Amino acid sequence: MARPVTLFTGQWADLTLEDLAKKASSWGYDGLELACWGDHFDVQQALNDPNYCQGRHDLLNRYGLKVFSISNHLVGQAICDRVDQRHKSILPSHVWGDGNPEDVQIRAAQEMCDTSRAAAKLGVKIVNGFTGSRIWPLLYSFPPNDPQMIEAGYQDFADRWNPILDVFDEVGVRFALEVHPTEIAFDIASSERALTAIGNRESFGFNYDPSHLGYQGVDYIDFIDRFSDRIYHAHMKDVWWSDKLTTVGVFGGHTEFGTPGRFWEFRSIGRGNIEFEEIIRALNRANYSGPLSIEWEDIGMDREEGASEACSFIKNIDFKPSMAAFDAAFAN
Repeated sequence: MARPVTLFTGQWADLTLEDLAKKASSWGYDGLELACWGDHFDVQQALNDPNYCQGRHDLLNRYGLKVFSISNHLVGQAICDRVDQRHKSILPSHVWGDGNPEDVQIRAAQEMCDTSRAAAKLGVKIVNGFTGSRIWPLLYSFPPNDPQMIEAGYQDFADRWNPILDVFDEVGVRFALEVHPTEIAFDIASSERALTAIGNRESFGFNYDPSHLGYQGVDYIDFIDRFSDRIYHAHMKDVWWSDKLTTVGVFGGHTEFGTPGRFWEFRSIGRGNIEFEEIIRALNRANYSGPLSIEWEDIGMDREEGASEACSFIKNIDFKPSMAAFDAAFAN
């Protein structure tokens, strides 16, 4: 095994951290990627209670687990989005406040700054998350998009995130965007444009997740090779997509996960179309030594069975890069 295998706790927030830690340890995980919701990691408590962060470590240590990163996807989503009533269900009450969209965005940005400070107190160097995007609704260009509207969207992202990234720089933490539909970066081209918008500053990189690229038709191996110095964290998640025409296409047809006829569905690792060995080889080329964090999602499978199986799958397929050519013994 070359890298620690962790479990992202975001889909398990209905369980207490202790209950989940006990389960994850029994399944063979090396650590947890703590979500900033449920009772798993509270940003404000981390900043205001001098014993909180050590308490999180102590809890995990009881089960032989470590923490390498925290994630605040939900708050990040509200920073650049055009905020509406949907966001109320995912945001902490102190961030939602009165629900005034611009005020929500400001409070979300403040909370993300605090998240970097909390991560530093916890002793981790990476915060994973989303950015939101004011231009995602302009994805399909009819009526035709004015290119200046798209440029304004990237400028809005830069204007809102550069001050946040200044705080990340101050505390020595990096932000890793999970490239994902609905974000400012959702494929290779938009990822390049997002980096350009913020001047390629080092505090901003990516939380690599192949499941959000493959079903779109994006080369998820090339993504690693192109952004090898920006892969700050890696989610391991599988996805299945059809090799035939379907009644529900890539955009989902306003259907729920699990609806028959969908073109794609998230699957437990090893049960979809993602080629994980090629990902491991690409991550080795990129000199990525961080955790392989399993984000488990499969509408058709028991999650505890799936999470246990996924841990074993990733541990079995991961390997260290070679330190020498295999035929080096024959060199003069």
